[in-house]
Amino acid sequence: MKSFVAALAVTTSLAFAGTAFAQARLDKVVKVGSLGDQSGLYADIGGPGSSIAAQMAIEDSGLLAKGWKIDLVSADHQNKPDVGTNIGKQWIDVEKVDVFVDLASSGVGLAIANLAREKNVVNLNSGSASSDLTGSQCSPNTIHWVYDTYMLANGTGKALVKSGGDTWFFLTADYAFGQALERDTSAVVVANGGKILGGVKHPLNNSDFSSFLLQAQSSKAKIIGLANAGGDTTNSIKQAAEFGIVSGGQKLAGMLMFITDVGSLGLNVAQGLNFTETFYWDMNDRTRAFTKRFNERYKKSPPTMVQAGVYSSLIHYFKALEALGGNPHDGAKVVAKMKEMPTNDPLFGPGSIRVDGRKIHPAYLFEVKKPQESKYPWDFYKLVATIPAEEAFLPPEKSVCPLVKKS
Repeated sequence: MKSFVAALAVTTSLAFAGTAFAQARLDKVVKVGSLGDQSGLYADIGGPGSSIAAQMAIEDSGLLAKGWKIDLVSADHQNKPDVGTNIGKQWIDVEKVDVFVDLASSGVGLAIANLAREKNVVNLNSGSASSDLTGSQCSPNTIHWVYDTYMLANGTGKALVKSGGDTWFFLTADYAFGQALERDTSAVVVANGGKILGGVKHPLNNSDFSSFLLQAQSSKAKIIGLANAGGDTTNSIKQAAEFGIVSGGQKLAGMLMFITDVGSLGLNVAQGLNFTETFYWDMNDRTRAFTKRFNERYKKSPPTMVQAGVYSSLIHYFKALEALGGNPHDGAKVVAKMKEMPTNDPLFGPGSIRVDGRKIHPAYLFEVKKPQESKYPWDFYKLVATIPAEEAFLPPEKSVCPLVKKS
């Protein structure tokens, strides 16, 4: 009997200790890690602007006034998965980072998604494009917030095929993002009655596209699909103009373009380009108000959809932490809470997060204005079509995400 009482006492004390530990872990301390390209090919897309957007979300969350301690750290992943992974491990193990944001570059984004799952932290990816993040490599720790290669293909690709651009040749950045974008766009083109005449892959951060463009030109394809981004896209378009590709009757399709790309090209070169985005700074009064505040800190350009996504995803993350009563430092638990709650913010409007981690909201097919149509700085886009949220992204029934199959 004495041994039973002693064992019961030990069990009870362990239970109390476990409860106390759980309570101790539910605190009001958060560390945000903005991991992006701070100085290279994609720096204007995310990078320093993403860090500013993250800081704005921290301040706008209202949690600081309620006694929360929220810190922000930033680093440059240099568009290298190994560099990003090493930074990520240091952040989690030593600096106790709870949540990753930005992550422009799909190679880095996929690597951090795996790390976040292994270490059970939150991964809010607004910068990477690969649809594999919510497909074959989906994770209970990752939410893919802004856009993906399926959405880009479904928006721009389908529209161009339906308007007569039924033969395609691809210039593709030779890494995870470019490959996924070519794959997803090719599927849309073929499904809508088009043909793929060929393609060529180029190194990331390439400067000379002459040989690739000559191959595209000789293919006689109606559409040259640029499955690249940032400086690779703008260099492709500028050099295509030098070769007279567009004036010769072929059309360029920038499958992933940002307002910063249009700013770099100028309206004389970019006019008439069609592409799909999920955020535009001049869409409505709410986006304009945010942009005004953002540009008080970041003078270079209006927010891109990646930078807007950093802000939006963190606002929802902080709402989930508050609903949980504190930070459990359990990434899967926080992401599950975020999925339960409908999303609604001034930048992307009402939306939701699916079981596969895909954040859904409308997408917009834009056309770049002619110089004479632009009335004020950064007045670059005219809206061609709005793609409803349920049509913009891959239907759940077509998903290969194991989380979907289990649900």
